[in-house]
This record gives sequence, C-alpha cells and structure tokens, in this order.
Amino acid sequence: MRYFRLYILLFLIIPLMIFAEDGSQLWLRFPAKNGISANKIISKGNNPTLNIAKKELMNHWQGQEIELRTDKSLKNLKGGYTIKSVQNKLVISAEKEIGLLYGVYHILRLQQTKSISTNLNITEKPSYDVRILNHWDNLDGTIERGYAGHSLWKWEDLPNTISPRYEEYARANASIGINATVLNNVNASPNMLRKDYLEKVKILADIFRPYGIKVYLSVNFSSPKVLGGLENSDPLNKDVQKWWKDKASEIYKLIPDFGGFLVKANSEGQPGPQDYGRTHADGANMMADVLKPYGGIVMWRAFVYSPSKEDRAKQAYLEFVPLDGKFRDNVIVQIKNGPVDFQPREAFNPLFGALKKTSEMVEFQITQEYLGQANHLVYLAPLFKETLDSDTYSDGKGSTIAKITDGTLRPAKISAISAVANIGEDKNWTGHHFAQANWYAFGRLAWNHDLTSEQIADEWIKMTFTDNEKFLNPIKQMMLTSRETAVDYMMPLGLHHIFAGMHHYGPEPWGDYKGTRADWSPVYYHQANTQGLGFDRTKTGSNAVSQYFPPLNDIYGNIKTTPENLILWFHHVPWDYQMKDGKTLWEELSYKYDTGVKNVRDYQKVWDKIQPYVDEERFTEVQSKLRIQAKDAVWWKDACLLYFQTFSKMPIPYDIERPIHELEDLKKIKLPMGHHN
Repeated sequence: MRYFRLYILLFLIIPLMIFAEDGSQLWLRFPAKNGISANKIISKGNNPTLNIAKKELMNHWQGQEIELRTDKSLKNLKGGYTIKSVQNKLVISAEKEIGLLYGVYHILRLQQTKSISTNLNITEKPSYDVRILNHWDNLDGTIERGYAGHSLWKWEDLPNTISPRYEEYARANASIGINATVLNNVNASPNMLRKDYLEKVKILADIFRPYGIKVYLSVNFSSPKVLGGLENSDPLNKDVQKWWKDKASEIYKLIPDFGGFLVKANSEGQPGPQDYGRTHADGANMMADVLKPYGGIVMWRAFVYSPSKEDRAKQAYLEFVPLDGKFRDNVIVQIKNGPVDFQPREAFNPLFGALKKTSEMVEFQITQEYLGQANHLVYLAPLFKETLDSDTYSDGKGSTIAKITDGTLRPAKISAISAVANIGEDKNWTGHHFAQANWYAFGRLAWNHDLTSEQIADEWIKMTFTDNEKFLNPIKQMMLTSRETAVDYMMPLGLHHIFAGMHHYGPEPWGDYKGTRADWSPVYYHQANTQGLGFDRTKTGSNAVSQYFPPLNDIYGNIKTTPENLILWFHHVPWDYQMKDGKTLWEELSYKYDTGVKNVRDYQKVWDKIQPYVDEERFTEVQSKLRIQAKDAVWWKDACLLYFQTFSKMPIPYDIERPIHELEDLKKIKLPMGHHN
C-alpha cells in the first residue's frame, strides 16, 4: 500500500516537474512532440547532424513537407543556408549538414514567432566564421565572474558520468549559430593540458560535434615548465617549441577538429613571453606554428596592463601596434570592446583598426560582471551594437568595428567574435531569466551583426514568454532602455570603474587602495576634486585621444564636440560647466542618477502589470530581482552623489528625491572580495 501511495504521488508530481516554468527551456519552447511525420522529410545520407535536424522537425515542425539538401555549390555561404518555398514544400539547402541544422532552427524560430510566410526565399550567411563563447570556468567547478551557480562541466565525473545538460547546452548554442566554445578560464591552470583532462575534454567535444561546435582551450603560457618539467617556457627555446608541438599532436589525436588556443599572457601577473624578453608575437607565433598543420588558431588576448605610469586605457594599443604585421595568419588578436574593462559604457578600444595587418576580433562580456551581475535586468544587445557600429575611421568613413572584424573591410584568413559566457548550473542557466536574452543576443549578432537590438528582443520575448502584445510591447521597451538605465544609476556621462573592491558589484567612488597599483582604485578613474570631475585624456592629460584616427582624435579632444555620454571619459570637467541642455555638470549628473532610479521603479510597475500574461514562477523570480535592482539603484545614486558633493559643494537639485543613506554608513559596506580578471 505504501508503494502504491508513493506511485500515485510520483504520478501526480512528474507532470508538474515537466511543465515547471523554471527557465530551463530557454528560448527553445517549440510545440512539443507533434511535428511532421518522418515520411514528410526528404533527405539523403545518415549523418549525426542531419539526424538531429530531422529529429527537431519530427518533434516540432507543424508546417508543410520539407526537403533537406546538401549542395557543394553553396560553399560561399560559409556555413549558411538557403530556405525556399518550392511548389508545396520547403527546401533547405546548405553546403554541409550543419548548415541544414541552422536552417531548421531558423524555420522553427519563424514558426515560434508566427513569422512564417507562404513564399519563403531566405539566404543566410554568417557574419563571422568563428562565433565563440569563452567560459571562465575553473577546474574546481567555480566560475570566475560566474553568477549562475557552479560550472556545467563536472570534471571530477568525466569521462565516466555525462550530464544531460552537455547536449542541452550544445543544442541551445546551435539554435542561435554559436559554433565554438572555450571550456576553461583565461586565467588557465596548466593542468587543463594534462592527459587525463584532455580525455575528459574529448567527451565534451564528441557531444558538441554533431551540433557544429568546436572545442577550444585556454592555456597557461608556463605549461612546458610546470607540466613538462622544462627549465623555462621561453618561446624561442627549441625544447619548449617541441613540448608544444607534441602537446598539439596529442590533442589532435584525441580531438581531430580541436579549434585551438585562447591565451592570456603577461597580464595581471599571468606568465607570458615577456618574462623571457620576448614579444607577444613571439609567443603567439610559436603556438600558431604547432597548430597550423591541423588548421588550429590562436586567439591572443590584448587585455594587457602592467604597473605603469601610463593611462591604463592606452596600454593595449602601446603594446600591440608596434607588433602589427608580425603575427602569423592563424593568430587573431582578441580585443575587449573598450580599452579599460567591460564597463557599463566605454569609448571603443582604439586598437580596433589600428592593427592594419593583423586579424582582430571583439571580446564582449555576456556575464554581467559590472552590470549588477545576476540581480539586475540589463539587456546587452544595445551595448554590443554600440561597439560593432562604432566608426573607427581607420580606412576612412564607414570603417566600423563590425566591418574591420568580419573580414569585409580587410580580408582575413579567418574572422571571429567572442563573449564571456554567463552560463552556470542554475536551472535557468544564467541566474536571471532576462540574462538568457544576452546569451541569445550575442549568438544572433555573431551570426548577423546587422540585426537590431529591437529585432532580437522581439524574437527572444516571443520565443521565451509570449507574443501577446500586452506583454510583448512593454517588456520590449523595458529591455531596450535597460542598459541606458543601468548606466544612469551607476556611471553616467562617461564615469567608469568606480566599483567596490574586486567584486565589481556596488559603488565605492571613495576607494583609494593605498599600497596597490593606482589603476586598481576608483579615485584613479574619476579624478574628482574641488575643480571638477573626470579623466583628462586630451593632449593636456594622458593624450589617449591621440590613439584614435582623425577626426575622432579632434572630436574627443574638444570638450564641446565630445559626445556627452563620454564627456567624463575624455575630460576633467568643471562642476559648473554648462551642458548642452543648459544644466551645469553637477545638475546633469544628479538628474542622470535620479532618472536611473525612476526607470527601475517604472520597470517594477511594468512587470507587476504583466502578471496575467506570464507563469507564476518566473513572474515571482523576476519581481524579486527587480526589487533588489531598485534598492541597488538608490544605493548607487546616494553613494555617488553624496561623495561627489563633498567636492562640488553644490546642493542636490531640490526636485530630486533626497538621499536616504548617510555617506559614512555607505562607506562601511563591505562585500566579499572576488578575483580580478
């Protein structure tokens, strides 16, 4: 009888578990299990990728007969596909099976968003060859800058126990065209290259392969010395070169389609070629040479800054521009979108376009290290687009970062785009239901950087929640304004890096860490004094403006022509300086902070109103996060205005809500320290 009761209980619970709206389905909420029959899918061949494409159609496609056709003449689409209505059927064509799978996800997306037309004629070619997620996951399961629980990769269980989430992860990425993944942290452990770990990596590579995803590894430059017992890791040492050559051979025997290496070297204490008096090019080329026979690439990070009297924003340019033309053709220099570090808003990195003879790729951050982590709703497509659409003028007007990096402006052997992942083992994958949109948006922009933030938000909302306009329109508006809102309540007008300590969550504009490097202290970046606020990067200051091409160097160098959303990035501005709307700098700053707070409170109202159109579980979880965000916005506003007021000596405008904290109390708040990256 007891077992019977247990059986009945399970019988009642299991359906609830299946339909629990915990966010685990992401945007893949296609109609369940009643797709078309197998005999309405025409295809030739029996390939694991093709079989996945057919399975997706049989499970979810509700439309007409479909033909999946490989066509070698479509090589120029670089992994893309065509979708055409031919008489009473749809024909998806691609050079290889992975293109067919992408085409299947495209029509399922059209079905899900109710955008299918009777006469389809679609040609899709990806903007970038390599569309890659960088996981900052450590071998112990922790994730540096991870806000969604522990790592998906269970290294201690591999290769024997395989989590079902590995394949779910691959499917989610394939559905948005991501085709590469770096499994481990850029602050890499040499152990990643040990034989036992490579055998674990092989298992993941085998799972990902049918979904078109290649595996890459972050490598520690000191691996030959640490793992191989060599005297040093000097890239010009023949024994070191042989060690890397043998290691590459070992990797490719296990994983024939291994993608290559990501390297962080001579940055923040990481080892690198400069330890031996060599250059970044010497280090990158040594690795490129051992990967070349297998078609592998080296992504060499330009995020370098060492203790120096130079403005930190100038360092990547100063180190890499002299090496232009010295890198092998299978090396890509990976450049963060801004010159400091993934700030809510930065000027774009002046290294883009400055390397005329070297392949360049963007590194974005999907994980919200500096944008409220998993607590704040911040849709990042506008930030990604702001960078990609920025005109560098490197080759004349129209030299956007998108055109420089995708190979259209300067033909490159291989083009790539990357972003630091926000994925963990939380049921909803990303810690915040809306943070899923940033993973989605990166994939969609990596596939097609001409898409707008609005198009992507529209797709994601319809696929993840509902197409009901009473939900869709207000939520889309909230998403599209959310990044600017975060900038307003954190660091408006070009303020940057005034975060607390090493965890980068709350405000600490008073932070002045004696005994450490100056550029680890917030006061270094805002330069507040009784005269004014902001970092002078003009000719009278650090002259970082000189790293930009004309006419940008003059535009940014002149306070009158600098865009006001970057004015404090490039100028030390007097408190009473008159802004374009007639307000003083101090007033403008005050109103910006206030606007940020008001907008988050509006988001709370918007979300509460849509309750009838969304499931209770996700409604409650997002509502709770918005409460945290609203409190945090006030914390930021009060901390920054009360602190900066000690220099401006001006009243906070009287039509703005008064601070609710005391400055001295805010200074006592200490959150746990994390690791700097």
